[in-house]
Amino acid sequence: MQVNQAKSQFVAVASIAAELSAVMEVAKEISLAAANAKAIAFRAGEKAKGFQPITDFINELAKDTIELVNNINEYAFHLYRLTVNEQRMTEACKRFEKVEQLAAGARYADSLTTSLQEVRLRTQLCHREFILQVSELLIKLADVMHPARAARVIAANSRIEASQAGEYLQSLQAVAESVDNAAQIINDKVHKCRSALTIINVAE
Repeated sequence: MQVNQAKSQFVAVASIAAELSAVMEVAKEISLAAANAKAIAFRAGEKAKGFQPITDFINELAKDTIELVNNINEYAFHLYRLTVNEQRMTEACKRFEKVEQLAAGARYADSLTTSLQEVRLRTQLCHREFILQVSELLIKLADVMHPARAARVIAANSRIEASQAGEYLQSLQAVAESVDNAAQIINDKVHKCRSALTIINVAE
């Protein structure tokens, strides 16, 4: 593993962890918005009858997003461990190679060859697993985009239903705006995660 490559992997994994943390917070905000909307719709009664089932959809989307992000976090943590392991094994390879050079011509110098080959093989296997996990994570991140897109559609429908809620119009429209904004933030954060992973793939 080259120094620049190792650095890019660490930066990418750290970036993903930060972005996913932000997505989780936004998903929790959506869940809170759903609870607030449900309370407002209940008070509005018949005026917001069409809005009430929408709050359930919003809450389900928030739960789905949180579940997906929790799952993705496990992949991100695994990528971090793989990066650390690969870096350690790369350093071990360098030390073995240096010792092998210094021991050239010594009586038992050949005994180092097997150990060096084993460390090289383990490093290669670790890197292959890293690349495989990157591909899996890209797929998982694509899954998060589905609830984000659905949230934007629901936000649009929420505005329509809110327009019929009389004095509760502004309160319900605020909910719709918060869901729409949250969906956009999630979309942006996930896009940043995917970009970070794509850069690693291109660098391979």
